[in-house]
Amino acid sequence: MKNAPPPRSTRAAILVPFALVTLIWGSTWLVIRDQLGVVPPSWSVTYRFIVAGVAMAIVATMKGERFTLDARGWAFAAAIGLLQFCLNFNFVYRAEHYITSGLVAVVFAILLVPNALFARILLGQRMGGQLIAGSAVAMAGIALLFVHEARTGPAGSAATLAGIGFTGCAILAASMANVLQATPTARRYPMMATLAVAMLLGAALDGATAWWLTGPPVVEMRAAYWAGILYLGLAGSAFAFPLYYKVLREIGPAKAAYSSVIVPVIAMLLSTLFEGYRWSPLAGAGAALAGVGLVIALRARRPNR
Repeated sequence: MKNAPPPRSTRAAILVPFALVTLIWGSTWLVIRDQLGVVPPSWSVTYRFIVAGVAMAIVATMKGERFTLDARGWAFAAAIGLLQFCLNFNFVYRAEHYITSGLVAVVFAILLVPNALFARILLGQRMGGQLIAGSAVAMAGIALLFVHEARTGPAGSAATLAGIGFTGCAILAASMANVLQATPTARRYPMMATLAVAMLLGAALDGATAWWLTGPPVVEMRAAYWAGILYLGLAGSAFAFPLYYKVLREIGPAKAAYSSVIVPVIAMLLSTLFEGYRWSPLAGAGAALAGVGLVIALRARRPNR
């Protein structure tokens, strides 16, 4: 009897983009934190996705992808623009006004749960015992990280609850966008061109939201701010999202969401290097459990793709 081939999620074609996305998104939390201050959050999100959308359009044009979408394609792009590139990021940026970027990143790791539930309900993807076990181990690690960050965070209880509430709204929006990317509708249209349209539509919604909430555009002339916009728009969005969605379509929303489980660990490692973050035994144990859960989950054969 031949041994079964390894699950697709353990192949280099999946692990390499998965690692790149995790490393990039692990670094974006520090950059987002630096964006807060002079410019209202919604305007910063607007600038980010103008940069990302233009970059994606250039890439799509160079690849020869066509931008002619039918009515369903425009509706799909608009849904991704609203959920992923407007609601998700507006809620995340506002959450960081109330709680630390580390705590936002840790709470966002719960994305694993709605991704798995929506994939089961809407796509019929069953997790399987091994993926459930990996998820349980990872969630135990995230719980330890949450306790550590909540203890060390400077925010009071009301601010902490507000920050967690905004993060929860961001998680739901991102999860719905994730599951949409795994549907047959998503595969009908060229990814780069559709993402370019979604990002630019999202930027338009971000701008409308920003004007409604805070008035005309606000510009900060600090070089580090615009360097952050370029990094978030190009690396954190135009480069990372196509990689993430490609992985998601291959291994399913539940496994792909493990990037959000490892992202806070990466963010804490980078904070150690650049902000003098000090690890506690609790944080170390949480990071270790998150890593073990990731290994267990990616080796699971379900959901079958």
